[in-house]
Amino acid sequence: MHFKHTIGMAAALLLSVGMFTGCEKKSEAPAPAPAPKAAETKPAESKPAAATEAPKAADAKPAASGDRKPSKKKFVFGVIAKSENNPVFQAAKTGAFDAAKELGAEQGVEIEINWRTPPTEDAQKQAQAIADLVNVGVDGIAVSVTDANVLTSAINAAVDKGVAVVTFDSDAPASKRMATYGMDDADAGKLLAEQLVKSMGDKGVVAILAGNQNATNLQARVRGVREGLAAYKGITIKETYYHVETADAAVQKIKQVQTANPDVTGWAFVGGWPLYTEKALAGVADKGVTVVSCDTLELPLAYVKRGEVKALVGQNYYGWGYESVRMLLNNAAYGEKPAQVAVRAKVDIVTKENADEFGKIWDKWLGRTAAEKK
Repeated sequence: MHFKHTIGMAAALLLSVGMFTGCEKKSEAPAPAPAPKAAETKPAESKPAAATEAPKAADAKPAASGDRKPSKKKFVFGVIAKSENNPVFQAAKTGAFDAAKELGAEQGVEIEINWRTPPTEDAQKQAQAIADLVNVGVDGIAVSVTDANVLTSAINAAVDKGVAVVTFDSDAPASKRMATYGMDDADAGKLLAEQLVKSMGDKGVVAILAGNQNATNLQARVRGVREGLAAYKGITIKETYYHVETADAAVQKIKQVQTANPDVTGWAFVGGWPLYTEKALAGVADKGVTVVSCDTLELPLAYVKRGEVKALVGQNYYGWGYESVRMLLNNAAYGEKPAQVAVRAKVDIVTKENADEFGKIWDKWLGRTAAEKK
């Protein structure tokens, strides 16, 4: 019996090797671990094409195993982004549907995506979508949280009914969600501050454009910007300015602030909202004011190419959908969870020197064919 028992333990150990282990050892639980050192979070500016290479680390696929058998042949996952028309969420949608096709073929199952994103940001509609998805019997839900105060109870209700939930981009850290996928927003804010100082120097007056005051990801970015700039005694932060997350509202806020505060010499946008329209920086960039922004989207890239925006900090928006579906599938099909709650996306920095090269990835992220490009 002792010999058989030993063999059984060894077999169990071998089987456990192929199990999904998640990614880097960071957590977004309510009591997060200290932020990693700058040297561990800075991406190489000279290699923007890395975003199009095979996934690594957090994005890596678990090793295939002949012993991994899915619990059933078809899975349905609900995906709820913040707003339908935002290009970053269009990229997430492409990623989710690509994951359904590719992972389904790879693992011999059918995966259906039930896309339930509201036309514009609306936390109440997101909460209702979660409830509706639970009622129709999905196998998991991925959501980008517009307002954690509203969504936490909806997420918890879904989990209590046996439906796993993951968040992407913006989290509800006090909820029962299984995991969250996205860049470390506080670190991204520090990188934004670093790029601003690099371009404007270590003296000046900075304004921060911050969008929705209730979005946890944006608040973390603001903290990062403030912490990053605090190291420079010659820099004063004028204020953090919130607004409805539309291009028009963001542009109006910038112009109001710049007109009332002509001493502002630098802007840090923790989201790229004003750059989703043309001529957003009239009276700002053309007056010598330095601008840096989050979001490496196509329209913001045009501002970088013209020199109106000095740098963009962004992440794998396509991965928001792809990696969320991967985590939900691993859980629903095999009972596997990431080893850590926070699954981190790679951070990209785009400047005028690499903007053209980086822009090529949007064809994939938006699912454009060669014919559509013409």
